[in-house]
Amino acid sequence: MPLFILSETSAGYGLFKASDKKLLESDNLTERLSTVDKIVKEVKFKEFVKFDSAATALEEITGLIEGKITPKLQALLNEFKDEKKVTLAVAESKLGSSIVKLPELNIKPISDSTTTDLFRAIRQHLPELIPGMLPENFQEMSLGLSHSLSRHKLKFSADKVDVMIVHAVNLLDDLDKELNTYAMRVKEWYGWHFPELAKILPDNLSYARVIVTLGMRGNAPNADLSEILPHEIETAVKAAADISMGTEIGDEDFENIKLLAEQVIQYSEYRKQLSEYLENRMRAISPNMTELVGALVGARLIAHAGSLMSLAKNPGSTIQILGAEKALFRALKTKHATPKYGLIYHASLVGQASGANKGKMARQLASKVALGVRTDALAEFEDDADDETRASLGILSRAKLENSLRLMEGKPIASKGVAVGPNGIPLAAPAKWDVKEARKYNIDADGLAGDEPSAKRPLIQEVEMEDANDDEEESEGDEEMKDAPVQNGTSSKSKEEEKKSKKDKKSKKDEEEEKTDKEAKKAAKKAKKEAEKAQKEAEEAAAATAAKSATPKKLKEKDIERLAKEAGMSASKFARRYEKGQVKVTADGKLEVLSKKDLKAAQADAEDTPVKAKSSKRKHDANEEEEEAVSKEEKPKKKKKRQSKGVEA
Repeated sequence: MPLFILSETSAGYGLFKASDKKLLESDNLTERLSTVDKIVKEVKFKEFVKFDSAATALEEITGLIEGKITPKLQALLNEFKDEKKVTLAVAESKLGSSIVKLPELNIKPISDSTTTDLFRAIRQHLPELIPGMLPENFQEMSLGLSHSLSRHKLKFSADKVDVMIVHAVNLLDDLDKELNTYAMRVKEWYGWHFPELAKILPDNLSYARVIVTLGMRGNAPNADLSEILPHEIETAVKAAADISMGTEIGDEDFENIKLLAEQVIQYSEYRKQLSEYLENRMRAISPNMTELVGALVGARLIAHAGSLMSLAKNPGSTIQILGAEKALFRALKTKHATPKYGLIYHASLVGQASGANKGKMARQLASKVALGVRTDALAEFEDDADDETRASLGILSRAKLENSLRLMEGKPIASKGVAVGPNGIPLAAPAKWDVKEARKYNIDADGLAGDEPSAKRPLIQEVEMEDANDDEEESEGDEEMKDAPVQNGTSSKSKEEEKKSKKDKKSKKDEEEEKTDKEAKKAAKKAKKEAEKAQKEAEEAAAATAAKSATPKKLKEKDIERLAKEAGMSASKFARRYEKGQVKVTADGKLEVLSKKDLKAAQADAEDTPVKAKSSKRKHDANEEEEEAVSKEEKPKKKKKRQSKGVEA
């Protein structure tokens, strides 16, 4: 079986035939192909198919990289029809697998590591193997083909549109941060000169445009703001400028404020243009996902995954928590509940769900997004297909999700494109301007001119007192003076006398009640003290009897010897145990021997009596504290009685 070698060059296809059929099986292949003379002997030139132009060379090489057999290569391989069995050495493994599938040819391709040394030697000495070719020609063709191939890969890259979306959404986030910072700085800076304008115009873009058009607040009467603001807002701005409390600034200061305001205007316009560009790109690249979650959330999912194809490889469960990786791994580490949603939380369908339904809606939406992304990445549509046809899966899936959400919530849901808050309530767009009525000066708070009629009841009134010496009682009786009836500065004696008589009756009743209360409390205190004394005496008597019973009687030496013999121990040992209480003598004269446990139990029972005495003391102290608190509460009542007496006097 002869061995042929197919070499792909920048100028064309070269076909060579090896003089030795087992050339690739030799151990010293590098030595046999080390010099030009040796290569010419081992490898014989058979045919060379030249490329017509640089465009043809680009098409042929891209086809080889993808493993396709081009027409030129097919024409070259047709020469092996007459051969029964041929071995062909190929550099590309994909090309080798495609050659095997050719039905008319019986070719056995070889594209493993054994051919690398052979192809290296052929490329090194290619001008010597192909007659009529110069080294300079190969260099120029190789350089031109490499540039064309790189340009082709960049032009037709499958990931290039994904990269545009990733950069656009990242730039949009950066623009939002910078725009908020600049707008806040403009409001703070210009607010020193015209602070009332920030309350009338909450919108950053309108605020910046008014600064550029209006200039200093002194130009407000002659300024024309009709192109920026409605008529009502324009009049409000001019009225606020006339009565502004701001400070004066110089022309140089205003120029810097104006430049910053112009930057805010430019950034706002560019942000609007960028969001429209992102919307159009997302509808072109991923229409189904855009229908389900919106352009901004879809772009963030693509940016987080890296590309549309990477996102399409993920299952729905991964898409559901994409963006919440930190919370996921923290929950797995601490063995807590895993998060239910990530970036998909900002989708309108998840936002309209409430409470526990958010997790269910996020799971259903993530599964539909996974199907839609795979359709966007892998499905092939006709060139003339409209947008509805390409986004049909997303439209149907959204309708099903809206129906399921309506069933879960039991209420109608917001239409598509409406911003929804975390509680499921649609958010209203922020107002561009807001006119609030300013608080006017309160004229009634001014001092009186003197022409006003006198008040029905004067704020301060002179009262004649009978006893001028009782100054302290007068100061304490201020509250009682409020009861004195006054009509246009005059007092009636009859009403005063009636009130005095009523107060006398009340004071007598209160005194009698106080006396009875005091006597009852004294009697209760005496009874408690007597009961406590009796309890103490009983406890002390019980403790004394227990102590007497616990202390053993003294025995004579004869009795000790006699009892020691009965107990079967020495006299000294018996005496020690008798003193400790381990041995007792009953009234009948019998011996009782106690163990250590019984002795400890008896001692513990004897020690319980003093504890009760302590608790009784604590109760006695608590009772005394309660009585003191009651007596303190009664003291202010006595003062009030004195006050009333002082007023009556």
